[in-house]
Amino acid sequence: MNSRVDVAVMIGSGVPQSFQALGRRLCWVVLVDGERRGTAFASRDEALECQAAWQAQLARCHAA
Repeated sequence: MNSRVDVAVMIGSGVPQSFQALGRRLCWVVLVDGERRGTAFASRDEALECQAAWQAQLARCHAA
């Protein structure tokens, strides 16, 4: 089974309080098979790096 790893943007009330306290109204998260994994990211590039790490990890698991 292949897992799907996506990057999604969260806007408004979905943004963690810690980000809102800094004046941020959006963040990015990584979803594995539709479920949020890990933390929220301040930049899309950070989330894309995390996505690549998840994809690499899952590929190793599926190859074993």
